Amino acid sequence: MSDAKIRRPKAETPKGFRDYFGAEVTERKAMLDAITGVYHRYGFDPLETSAVETVEALGKFLPDVDRPNEGVFGWQDEDADWLALRYDLTAPLARVAAQFRNDLPSPYRRYAMGPVWRNEKPGPGRFRQFYQCDADTVGSGSVAADAEICAMLSDALEVVGIPRGDYVVKVNNRKVLNGVMEVAGVLDPSDPERFTHERGIVLRAIDKIDRLGDEGVRALLGAGRKDESGDFTKGAGLSAEQAEVVMGFVSAKRDTGAATVARLRELVGASVIGAEGVDELEQIADLLDRQGYGPDRIVLDPGVVRGLGYYTGPVYEAELTFEILDEKGRKRQFGSVAGGGRYDDLVKRFTGQSVPATGVSIGVDRLLAALRAKGRTSGASVGPVVVTVMDRDRMADYMAMVADLRNAGIRAEVYLGNPKNFGNQLKYADKRQSPVAVIQGGNEADKGTVILKDLILGAQIAQNATLEEWKDRPAQVEIARADLVAEVRKMLGQ
Repeated sequence: MSDAKIRRPKAETPKGFRDYFGAEVTERKAMLDAITGVYHRYGFDPLETSAVETVEALGKFLPDVDRPNEGVFGWQDEDADWLALRYDLTAPLARVAAQFRNDLPSPYRRYAMGPVWRNEKPGPGRFRQFYQCDADTVGSGSVAADAEICAMLSDALEVVGIPRGDYVVKVNNRKVLNGVMEVAGVLDPSDPERFTHERGIVLRAIDKIDRLGDEGVRALLGAGRKDESGDFTKGAGLSAEQAEVVMGFVSAKRDTGAATVARLRELVGASVIGAEGVDELEQIADLLDRQGYGPDRIVLDPGVVRGLGYYTGPVYEAELTFEILDEKGRKRQFGSVAGGGRYDDLVKRFTGQSVPATGVSIGVDRLLAALRAKGRTSGASVGPVVVTVMDRDRMADYMAMVADLRNAGIRAEVYLGNPKNFGNQLKYADKRQSPVAVIQGGNEADKGTVILKDLILGAQIAQNATLEEWKDRPAQVEIARADLVAEVRKMLGQ
């Protein structure tokens, strides 16, 4: 068959997915290490779960579920069971807590990190696969567990390079919102299943307040909303009076936590569940204040509801407050990079017994993107020391050099391409962002020396170094072979 008739696959990533290279992977690992270091310091243990769960285990709490795999990447296996890539790290935890409940301590405190998959419409900065880093406490109904998660989230943001003043952790309580919806007539305490569909739309509408504004949220509370592309989203069907009650909740934030609590008490009226939620918010605020987490880090904010339906009490969200430029050069705040809350009914689905739980999830890729936009990550990584090859027959000597460097803890490699053109070896070292190239030809081997070429300094000298700087520290030096490790260390500043 001729080449013209061969149908070759396109070398492209699927829509909504992307590849990550060197510096990005390194930066993500460093961030995950820093975040999990905070989780570990708080006494949480690591957990890894399968990337695949049964759709039944994921449950009915995924958004817009009209078919078994809506919102997830799902398929049927040979036994006709529906399986899916995990949508988040919380549902798998609920399954683990139920499956191993006789072996795990209670409360069970765990952290987990890894990719999750969303079968949703991709957009700018919105991918179908992304990393999360979670921490959860299962088995404690105390609001002290919620307060601890909020404090830990604050510490995690600061340890990765988000200073105080550039972020805020917002705290709310779904019980308060339930009380407001009871007042608005879309929640019946005697029949919790009634108005479930409408409440789901209300939750997701309020969760989009920062993006859609009051007008957009009002539209979704009513008949519905048409976006810029012409797509129509059906609304909750609330009357103008009902929508006004809900919008009053969204705008209930005041200058102080005490004033916000007072306003929320007015809104929930005689609702028992609403009053319980306001009490819990008050307790959380007091617990955080006693630990030194004031309004410069954590605030009460009724605008935070979290879109997923499995939250049952306190909910929280971390928002970055500094401005960045979007793809059109307009200033905007980066927005949310983490969120979570209490989900006391998730484990109950497996066991039939009430098991309280609370936790938080950090969107690592979004957080990295924010730091890059602010110039708080270098975007570059230092490559390995490259040992060049001047003579194919002396490959064993070059491998011995690289072994010495590696045994000393120095990242290093031997050039394994075609060594015929030495210039290509140095081009390779530059592309690898190598700090140092090691060169030993026949003359150097006879003398027992090697040449070290400082590639970073060489690039600087080629651009703007003065003659005096060149003389003071030349970009290339010849040293004794025995001093290889020590001299490379000096060049690397170790």
